[in-house]
Amino acid sequence: MRATQPSVGYEEVYYKLGRYTLGKDAVNKKFDDWCEANGQLEAASAGSGARLDDPASFTCELPVGSETGESVAAMKTVVVGPGGSLYLTDGHHTLTSFFETPDGGPELHVRLRVVANYATLTQQEFFKRMEANRWVWPRDPEGTPVPVTDLPKSLGLSRFQDDRYRSLLYFARDIGYTPGTRPFQEFFWGTWVRESRAADLADWDPKSLPSYLDTVEKISRAQSALPANSTVADGLTAGELGALAEWNAGKAADKGEFAKLSVPYAEAKPGKLAYALRYKDAHGIG
Repeated sequence: MRATQPSVGYEEVYYKLGRYTLGKDAVNKKFDDWCEANGQLEAASAGSGARLDDPASFTCELPVGSETGESVAAMKTVVVGPGGSLYLTDGHHTLTSFFETPDGGPELHVRLRVVANYATLTQQEFFKRMEANRWVWPRDPEGTPVPVTDLPKSLGLSRFQDDRYRSLLYFARDIGYTPGTRPFQEFFWGTWVRESRAADLADWDPKSLPSYLDTVEKISRAQSALPANSTVADGLTAGELGALAEWNAGKAADKGEFAKLSVPYAEAKPGKLAYALRYKDAHGIG
């Protein structure tokens, strides 16, 4: 599986791994994520011995062969490139989390949705087509161009650079913007954060839940304050990139998605940030 971006937001992967290994869900979230990625909605059941690398050990809401338009739309996507190589255009974080989790790994099987077949093109023609479709993000975390020949040839955290802006934008989902409007959406927003300095990140402490929440709030409030027709990055507007008209969908800070994000690990249903920080602490990650 070849990547179409040189970096991921490590913190999103840490959240997923924290949820998979330290989770408090009745059915482990990793089975929900696998079923969704496989076009089968969510997990229906998973016993105590269920493992991702043994799909017979758990069940999904939809059996294979009964997929719907909704279930197929949620699958991760690839483009078939020269020689039949598969280039991932959506799902780098989820599949990297599967790669890194103890019952996953590089041999884990999951279906993908093919959005285009360019197997007959030359490498040069292929990447021209990919860039024209905005299906590749050849920039490092500071916005410096990366040769497409240097993009990762496989998944796993060690193959990617860490993009802290991409991490922040992940946690701002449904608070400052609606995700899913286009590939690499968070990277476009990350470019805006880095270049516009829309929010002061000087005091951001990625080890502290209050500090992290404060930084996410600053960024997401700046997103929702943008006029829909204002340019964010690469000619794309705030509206095209899903900016919400009202911060936190018009709800107070103790309601809605921001409230969910704020819940500490000690509670029954911790927030995403709490899982990420707990996982980092458990594994000695700075």
